[in-house]
Parts: sequence; structure tokens; C-alpha cells
Amino acid sequence: MGGAYPGDLYTPSARLYEPPPEPDYPYHDRTVRVTRCGRICIGKRKINLSKVFAGQCVGIREVDEQIWLVSFMHYDLGFIDHDEGRVEPAPNPFTPQTLLTMSPE
Repeated sequence: MGGAYPGDLYTPSARLYEPPPEPDYPYHDRTVRVTRCGRICIGKRKINLSKVFAGQCVGIREVDEQIWLVSFMHYDLGFIDHDEGRVEPAPNPFTPQTLLTMSPE
């Protein structure tokens, strides 16, 4: 840099920044935005999800009577039981379902 400050050499990018589009959940009943405190609001009910998802949209779908599936993008996060009012985790999609052996015997 020849002793120059980074601010002296900075030039703005010629590309225009476009944020990614909001996720779409066509197979879910509703799309809900998670609050800043990490809650999903369904009617008058406030269900804690996680602050990690604050400001993000999640899809919810009723899979059984008063049981809702919560999804973020392509991942199922868990299930909301209307009576319990909390999210129970879904199975981990990254764990192998079966172990493959080296030998068929």
C-alpha cells in the first residue's frame, strides 16, 4: 500500500447490492415473521422459537389437529403443540439414518 491509509485507496463497488428475496413457503399454511425477541405470534399466542431467527420468515403448516410444523427455508425446525405452546425439535436432517457396513456379509 506504500504507506497509504486504506481509506485513501478505497473505491466503491460498481455492482449494486440487492438483498436476497424473502423465502417462499408454498406448501405451508402461513408465512410468519419471527419477532425481535424470537417469538412466533399465532393469533393471541406467543410461542418462543429462537432469537437466531429474529426478523426472518418461517413457514408453519398444520400437520395434525393443533400440531404445527415450523420450517425455515428447506429445513423442518420442529413442531408446535397448541396445548404446550412451545416448539419441540424435529429430527436432525444431518445425522445418517442407517449405517453402511464395509462388507455385505
